[in-house]
Order: sequence, then structure tokens, then C-alpha cells
Amino acid sequence: MSANDGRVALEGLDTTHGAILYLEEITVMFDGFRALNKLSLDISVGELRCIIGPNGAGKTTMMDVITGKTRPTSGTAFFGQTMDLSRMTEYQIAHAGIGRKFQRPTIFEQHTVFENLELAMKTDKRVRPTLFARLSSEQHGKIAEILTLIRLNGNESRLAGLLSHGQKQWLEIGMLLMQEPQLILLDEPVAGMSDAETARTAELLNELRGKHSIMVVEHDMAFVTEIAQQGVVTVLHEGSVLAQGTMAQVQSDERVIEVYLGR
Repeated sequence: MSANDGRVALEGLDTTHGAILYLEEITVMFDGFRALNKLSLDISVGELRCIIGPNGAGKTTMMDVITGKTRPTSGTAFFGQTMDLSRMTEYQIAHAGIGRKFQRPTIFEQHTVFENLELAMKTDKRVRPTLFARLSSEQHGKIAEILTLIRLNGNESRLAGLLSHGQKQWLEIGMLLMQEPQLILLDEPVAGMSDAETARTAELLNELRGKHSIMVVEHDMAFVTEIAQQGVVTVLHEGSVLAQGTMAQVQSDERVIEVYLGR
């Protein structure tokens, strides 16, 4: 890819068949242990897909494969029709339009909320302005829009380190959004949040529905029910898909009850 690979990749994203992510028969072996075992799933453009399953089901390894952190032992992973994720570096994948948020927020605590969003803004890295270079009115507008979306308008000048846990999580989601990802991966976004923060996070993700394709890995079943609505929920177990359907369908599936939800 060229030095300007982010833009090339973004323009080259082919979703003519309606899917943005295809995983087919993905297997990942670690010292003889199958972390993923012929895992297959696809995600549609604009879909919000919830992934649930017990610890050790392969949820994190699946995200690692999608973002290039882990190479599959076998199987194929495509972003759109033409981008083979197994042949791309983590950097290339991020610039192609896949953004990932880990469980622990990774923000710049000594900078303000506004500066965090400014730092995250997708600009040509070769001619990146210094942090305090003048922003265009369009860039200011983009930051203002994200601040409102993540419920941090009015907190622009606050040091990020002084935010509550939930606000830090929202700020990191905002930083991802500044990079204009096509596909967002969220790993347990409401872990450690208060009930009020969890409810506001559900509102935020519901507002993003359709504007981005989103994959959410989460253990909080009430939260999953709130954001899944009538969409598809995928249940992983021992590295492959155990069940798939609406939340009501997977909650009543005997196999899911046995291995994950309990009786």
C-alpha cells in the first residue's frame, strides 16, 4: 500500500454484496489449543452485532484476527469483498477503516477532552499539524458534533484524567469516531460502569446504529438486550458459533442456556 494507504483502502472498500466483514472457517491454534475452531460469520454494512459467550469462547481472539494482532492458522478474513485481513498489518487494517476499543480506556489523561479528540482526528500523518495548530471550521464542527454525541459537550476543557470511568469510555469511543471507521469493534464497553452510564452508552450505540457497522462483545445481558433490539446476536462457545438469532431466540436456545446463561 502507498504512504496514503488509509485513504486508498477506504475508497477501495467494496461492500457491493452488502457485507462489510466476512470470517470463514477461521481457526487459531496456540500451542495445540484451538482458540478459534472453524469460526464463520459475516456482518452487514450498518449492522450492530452483539457477540456473547462464556470466558474462553474465543471472543477476544476473534477481534485480534480482525485487527491483525493475531494471524489465523487457517481460514479467511475479508473486509468487504477484496481486502484480505490476513495479509495486512495492524496499521494497514486500522487505516483501512477498522477501529477497536479495548476494555480499559486508553486516553491521554494529561490532555483535555478537546485535545484528545483533536489528536485522534484522521489527518494526513505526513503533514500532521502540531497539536495546537489552527483547526479549520470543518474540523471544529466535527469535534463539536462528536462531543455532543458522546455526552461530553461542556467538558471540552476538562483534563481527561479527571473524567469518570464511563466518561473516559465515551471519550475513547469519540476518539475512534474521529478516525471515521467503517467498522467499530467494542470489547465490553460497559464493564465497570454505573447503571446510569450503562443506559447512556446504550443510547449512544443506538444513535450510531446504521451510520457505522459495529461489533460489540459484552457480558451484560440487560445491556445486550437494549442494543441488540431485533438484530442478530451471535453466541460463541469453544471457538465457534454455537447459536445465532435475535436475543429472544438465543435466550431460549437450550444449548445457550446450558453453556452460558444457566437455568
